[in-house]
Amino acid sequence: MKFSRSLKSSSHSVPSPDGNHVATLLSSLVQIRAVRSLEAVNVIKLPHDFAGPVLGFQWSPSSRLLLIAGPEQVRVVSALDSSFHAAIRTTSVPGTKPAHVGFGASDAEICVISSYGLKFSVFNLTLSRAAEINTPKVFSPSSACRCFSFRPQTHHLALLSRVAGKDLISIHSFPTRELQRSWAPDTIDAQGITWSPDGRWLVVWESAAQGHKVIFYTSDGHLFKTWLGPANPSLEDRDYALGAGVKVLQLSADARFLAVGDCSRSVCIFSMASVTETMRLRHPKSVVSTETLQVWQEQIGVSQAGPIMHAFLRTTQVISPAPRLQDNSEPVSGCAAISFDPTSALVATRLEDSPGTVWIWDLEAAELRAVLLFHGNISALSWHPHVAETLLIRCEGEHYNGLVFVWDPLSEGPRSVDFAQHLPGLKTSGKPRASWLGSDMASGPSLFFSDAQHYVLSCLAESDEVAPPWASHQSPEPSLATETREESPLELVPAGENGPDRARAVGDDDDYSELEDTFVHKR
Repeated sequence: MKFSRSLKSSSHSVPSPDGNHVATLLSSLVQIRAVRSLEAVNVIKLPHDFAGPVLGFQWSPSSRLLLIAGPEQVRVVSALDSSFHAAIRTTSVPGTKPAHVGFGASDAEICVISSYGLKFSVFNLTLSRAAEINTPKVFSPSSACRCFSFRPQTHHLALLSRVAGKDLISIHSFPTRELQRSWAPDTIDAQGITWSPDGRWLVVWESAAQGHKVIFYTSDGHLFKTWLGPANPSLEDRDYALGAGVKVLQLSADARFLAVGDCSRSVCIFSMASVTETMRLRHPKSVVSTETLQVWQEQIGVSQAGPIMHAFLRTTQVISPAPRLQDNSEPVSGCAAISFDPTSALVATRLEDSPGTVWIWDLEAAELRAVLLFHGNISALSWHPHVAETLLIRCEGEHYNGLVFVWDPLSEGPRSVDFAQHLPGLKTSGKPRASWLGSDMASGPSLFFSDAQHYVLSCLAESDEVAPPWASHQSPEPSLATETREESPLELVPAGENGPDRARAVGDDDDYSELEDTFVHKR
């Protein structure tokens, strides 16, 4: 396991989707570093009128553009050069902020949901036009992304809205976002809508308070099937109709499976080839290790000279996962999180009543494959997007600051990765964040970890023959960024823009007038 040196960070530091760069927002500028060299390749100054808290900081899907959102305006800039810059003015009630700001189906689209869900706006940066749709169904900023979904390949927008006390689904074409079709689903209070990753199905699910209901539509909006609860429920679940309905719905990345979790201890798995319920995974109240089931329990040790040690022992006796600590809040139950690995061979789940336990299921065998017992509550589960059966786990609590865990079926329990030992002061500051780094697979799985002041990269490869991403480019050819920009002697001060190969804004003709590509949308 190898670590990079710690680099300057902030509460807004994000790696690009392709894993080649890291963008960091520092006061009034954005710094871009290359992962391969760990050197700054571009510095972007923000305008003086960009003030207020930062509501969004995001890479575009192609890793070419950056979005910086404030309460009253959104800036979109080219990450590695000065070839593109756009500004969007957003109107909102004083003292409020948009419920959602982010990229749409492509780099050329920005989606903004106004405060209180008054309207859904799609800004097209290529056409300099905006399309507005009234009353999207937004419960809260955290759930705003559940009211819309973009179809893969064709980029059609499916939007869930609320009109005259009734749910409404509308389909909008790309790129104009003109209305193609709309209809009222058979729901009382739908809580979400999503396209399947292959674009074949449009799925809508009812709120938990209205019982079990998931509606499947074909890609052209025709009703295909309605699911009203588990088929042939077990004795423990025979009264499922009396409880709350769908709590979590998750599609696998390859569109083979759909998982539905409710307020029971079971998860329904659908085969999306025929949209039929094929299995039901029930979490047992006690587990014991067998030849096919691994049960790992965390052991925390305190050393006098070093950091707190986290080790995992495989249990040989029957053990019950630790229940949620009792407090003054209302009791909760059911499934809290579901996550498929990229091959759909495994699925990880977490229950509300045992928040420190990760359950890992083998979908081909329809049985439990591993149970991971932690002392702290699980805060995040994330499979590697390209490496099969490799799970990233993060926990809450003071013993887990700067610490993440990585599990795979061949390891002797979860491996701990302690980033705090590679930070100044050997401790984290602010809220830490960890994610996979989508870098070249020749370097092995890599992690990105950041707190409010620094970030560190880690390569999980154990062999010394495997070079980490930041050391696999020892003698690089001059890149486009280094050819067109003189390196400034000060790390955070951008160099001049008089490079020899500066890209033109419009065409290659000698007689042209350079267009201003910063535009302002107003309605």
